[in-house]
This record gives sequence, structure tokens and C-alpha cells, in this order.
Amino acid sequence: MHFQPLFRVPAFFRHLSEVLYFVLDCVGVNTWVVKRRRDTYLHREAMKDVCDQLEGCDTTYYHFGSQSEGTTTPGLLSDTDLLYTMNEVNIMYSMADWQQGKINLLMVRDADTPPQHYLLQRFRPDFPLPVTHLDHPNYVTDTQGRVFVSNLAIVRVIAAVYGDAHLRRGPSNSGREDWDCVDAFKCKTLPPEIMSWFTKMGQVYWPSQETFEAAKKCPVFLVPDGYHGSVNKDIEWRITPNLIERLLMFSLNILQIKCLVVLKSIKKQEFVKYIHHENCKFTTFHCKTALFFTLERTPPTLWTKCRLIECIVRCLKTIQEFLNQGNCPHFIVAGVDLFNGKLCRECQMDLAQAIQGMIQDEMHILFHLQSDYLGQRLSDFPHEMQPYHGDDVNAGICGKLAKDMIEQYLILNTEVCHRLCNSGEAELQISLVNEITKLENLAIDVGTTQYHKNYIKFLKKSLMSIKASTILSNCIQSGQPLPHDIWLLYGESLNTDVASSKLKLASMHICRGELWRAASVLHEVEFALDNSVQPVCGCFRKPPKNNLSEAFCKYTVQNDSQEQLTKKLAFCVRFLREEKFCAPMFLWCEMYRAVGDDVDHRHVTERDWMDWAEVDARPFLLYLQYLTYRGLGVQHRHMEAFYGLEDIVTSQDKVDQLYHIETVFSLYGHCCELEGDVQEALRVYNHSVKNRPRNNAANWHKQRLEMMLSN
Repeated sequence: MHFQPLFRVPAFFRHLSEVLYFVLDCVGVNTWVVKRRRDTYLHREAMKDVCDQLEGCDTTYYHFGSQSEGTTTPGLLSDTDLLYTMNEVNIMYSMADWQQGKINLLMVRDADTPPQHYLLQRFRPDFPLPVTHLDHPNYVTDTQGRVFVSNLAIVRVIAAVYGDAHLRRGPSNSGREDWDCVDAFKCKTLPPEIMSWFTKMGQVYWPSQETFEAAKKCPVFLVPDGYHGSVNKDIEWRITPNLIERLLMFSLNILQIKCLVVLKSIKKQEFVKYIHHENCKFTTFHCKTALFFTLERTPPTLWTKCRLIECIVRCLKTIQEFLNQGNCPHFIVAGVDLFNGKLCRECQMDLAQAIQGMIQDEMHILFHLQSDYLGQRLSDFPHEMQPYHGDDVNAGICGKLAKDMIEQYLILNTEVCHRLCNSGEAELQISLVNEITKLENLAIDVGTTQYHKNYIKFLKKSLMSIKASTILSNCIQSGQPLPHDIWLLYGESLNTDVASSKLKLASMHICRGELWRAASVLHEVEFALDNSVQPVCGCFRKPPKNNLSEAFCKYTVQNDSQEQLTKKLAFCVRFLREEKFCAPMFLWCEMYRAVGDDVDHRHVTERDWMDWAEVDARPFLLYLQYLTYRGLGVQHRHMEAFYGLEDIVTSQDKVDQLYHIETVFSLYGHCCELEGDVQEALRVYNHSVKNRPRNNAANWHKQRLEMMLSN
């Protein structure tokens, strides 16, 4: 291959490139943060996989796009992309792929089928013959009697779940603006339009031979997205090589990632000015495609720190080339124009001219980029860089990634608990044993990654905690002696986080009258629960003011594993109804908080946990300290705990940090009752009910006190 220079490179590009490289480091585009982003989203994939396997669902989850690739910054406001495959469906490229007992769908192309698209013909599960009639809205029969799957089937299901919140963007169906969720089928074999890409092996600068070989093992997917303007749009499925693309992205070095981030910033701010028509758009995928083709054409020696801006210009030149020729080829799938249905010819020409202007202006546009204040940071360097010190940005990104990952763990844990509780109280212990056994089997499965194993270890501890508490609750209720191995079981369940499992242990000691033992555990929790510990919850309650502490964010920069993170996380404490004799009796009302028709007014996300007692760790620590030291007669300590609770409920800033505000107010009200201040307790309950009138146990406490005062 002979490499030809495309333009004259200004001398100042070398110095400015190194400054831009440093500035991008400071906004989170660096090797450390990129790795953290990728690890986080691979962990999240594994969590969903494990939970679905426990539930008996044969699905696999994949995160794609900027967030999981590490090619974003806080200022770019990138979506989160999730694709999940339904593995029980067998996608056939030929009849040799047919499988007994499966839902078999044959990939079909006719002469008029658009590029990158297939129809999916339904075949019988008992014999390799096509289905000839199927009267169902999710299927369409053509004039030849062939039965095809409609790509609207998934849309109908998702729309029913999300209702008015349903958002459809191409193949994506989601209930949130910042998420793109795609259902897909996994192809059994690579189709010809993908296989033709591998003929480039050994003939281009990039990808490497090793990457090509790894790509051959990546499956491709069919997503429900018909071709723009096609008469069969509702039954067409688009081929997408997401995993190959992710593999390519993961093979990039940090300079190439920085290059893509700058392209996205330019696209976000400048390209949009030249998109005049409502249905036209230039996407980040176009930027990524331009980078891929530029990498393919240029030698590795070009991609150095001092030539970063030159690399950006080369990518812009590639985009300009596509715009001038009116065709943006897909990097992997042959015969595809990525401008089709996305960008009209008028916008293409305007954008090509704008890019030419940027290059002729020697890329001064870089000094005007507003995302992450890139332009200002470039202009201020080096004198004014202190306010933009990269450590703070990196800490903020790592902190948010850690918190989001743990919150997903807790949300999934809530779903697992809800499923187990539906088995009934008598069956819960059996279900727990079965679930733990499944986890142990998954941990040794040959296909289990380290990400899966980390989550399995976490989830097993959580289930062990429930198992220990339910056994103890039964013993306390019936007055039976404790099993000899119960403390070993409790030991295996501790250290899920800083506080929650230990607080449950202390609560159990209080319920058994073992106050000195409770005091010892509470002292340990109090020592660990310092101001750097971050509270998190899995109940979908995420108050906007629940900010990350600076100390927690800084900790996550150097400590990224789940096990290390637990040292700075405080989960909310949860008691299932089956554990209630291990919880203070006052908390039992939280398990029966519904009054009248309150249950009918619960959000779908609240139905998983509102029949349990849930409370934030820090105020629950103070409540248990109050009960313990009051029982022990240690006056100064029990009043210290009382004033600590009072400080929380009377400080709006601290209330804003709570997940279960009404429960914390009830605990403080109970302490007021025990102090003999019934009027203050009633005032607290009334305040709680005023702010949350339904599904609030304070309703019971309010009625109880009003009845007592009336007598």
C-alpha cells in the first residue's frame, strides 16, 4: 500500500495536538476512564445474564455504543445502548440449520429485498417444513403462502409495558430518553454480506490480523428495522454486526478514541447547523464509520500524539469524500449506503462545503467547541487549566459509573427477592437453597466470565443473608434453639457492603435481647460508616439531590472491583416479611403499609418492594443505637442517637439524601413516642403523611396516636 498525504499540515498543529491530547485527558478521555467504562458495562451485561438464567430465560445482553466503548464525555450526553437476544429462537441461513423443538426462522431474500435486510420465514418446530398458515397479528402471510415475522411484534409488546412513556427510534424501543433498547435475534452463521468483509484481511493497515480472526467468531444480529421507503418495511429485519464493531472499538488506542470524541463534538455542535430538513441527521455512527475507513487507509505511524489534529482532519476528509460522492458505505456490511433515509443530497452538499471551510480555516473550530468546555480549555492552556483539573472530572465519572453499576445490582437483587417471595413463605427456604445451588453451578460453567463470577459471588452473599435471617426469624417466633451452623451462615452473608448486612445482624441481636452483642456490631458499623460512604438503593428511588460524595468519587478512581467498592457503599436495609422477627416490631408496619386501596396506586416498580421494610442505612444505625443504648441504660449514647435522627429529619439537605424518607420519619416519630413526647410524634407522622399520603406506614401510627389521645 502506498500512502499519499492529503493536505498541507500547518506547523502549529504539532503543539496544539499535544495540548488537545492533554485537555481530552482532563475531561475523561484517557486510558484509565475508558477501561473503567468498558469494565462497568461488561459487568452490567453479566448481571442481567445471570438473573435471566436464574429465572429460566434464555436471553443474552450486550451493551454497545459510546458509553460502553469509552468514546464519550459528560458533555456529550451520550445514550446508553442495550441489545438483548432471544436465544430460544433459531435463526437459519439454510435448512441445514433447522432444529427440532425450536422456533425456527429462515432468513429469506428476494430480488427486491433491500441491502442489509432479510425477511424471516416461520418453519415448523416438529418437521423441517414451512408454516403455511398462522392467524396471528405478529405474522404476515404473502401471496405465495409464506409466513413471515412482523418486526412490529416487539413494538406492540414494549408499547404495552411503557404506555405513554414508550419511545421508538429505529429498532430501539425504550421507556427513557437516555436509553436505546433493542430486541434482536442472533444469527447462527455469518451471512455473505458480512463474510465479504474478511477478504480485506492482510490488504489494509487496520484492523490487525488478530482482530480479523477474532471477528470471525462474533455472531451478528437481526434487529426489527425495515428499510427506508420499502413496501415490506414492517416485515424486514436488518443485519447488524454490533459485536464485530465493538471488537473494533475495543482494539483502538487512546489517541484514536480521542480523535473520535472530537469528531462527535464537532458533529454535535457544528454539523447540526447544516442539517436543514426535519428528517435528516448526521449520526455518531457516521463519525465512527469515517474513523474506521481512515484507519484502514493510513499507516499506524500517523497515529501519534503530536499528529492528533492531523488525524482529525483526515477523518473529516473521509466524511467529506462520502458526502461529495453521495454515499457512505458501511465499513463491514457490503452494499449499504448509510446516508440512505438519513441525509438528503442538499444537506450532504452543504455539510461537505462546511467541512472544507473548517479545514481551510486550519481547524480554528476546535477553539469554539462547547462540549466539556473543550474550546475554552484549549484557549486557556496552560495558565488557566487549574479550574479544570482532570482528577475531579475523572473521579466524578468513575464515581457515577460505580454507583450506577451497584444500583443495577440492587435493582436486580430486588427482582430476585420478589420472585423468591412469590413462592410463598413455606417454600422460601427451598427456593433459596435452589437459587444458591443454581448460582454455584453457574460459577463453574465453562462459559462463565470473570464478570459473571463477580456478580454471582455478590448475589450469593445477599441470598445467604436472607436465608440466615429467615431461619432465625422462625426460631425467634417459635422459641426454638438456634441451629448450630447459623453463625457460619451469617458469616458467609456479611460484608455485602459497609452496613446493611451487619445492621440486620445487630437487629437480630436486639430482637433476641442480646443488647451488648448488638452494641458491639453497631460500634463496628458506626466506625465504618463515615462521610465518604455512599448510600445506594435498588428500589428505583433516585432522588435528584442524592449527589455523590467527593470522597467516594476519589476512592473509585483507584478501587474499581465490586469487592473494593463495598467498603464505601451503604445499601438500604431490607427485611422481607419472612424475616420480620429479626426486625424491630415497629418496622413491621412498613411491611403492611397499604391503607384502603393504596396497593392500586403503587407504581409498577414499587410492587417489588413495598411489602417489605426498607430503610436507609445511616438513620437505621441511629435508630438501632437508640433502642440498644436505651435498653442498656447508657443515657448519653441513646440521646446522642436520638439527636442524630432529629438532625437528619430536620435538615432538608440530609432529607434530600434519603431514599426512604417516610420510613425514616416514622423511626424518628417512634423515638419521640419512647421519649414521652406524643405530640411531637404525631406532628412527625402528620408531616410524613402530608408529603406521602399513600403507601405510608405513618398512616397507621397517626391513627393509633389520634385514637390514644382521644381516649
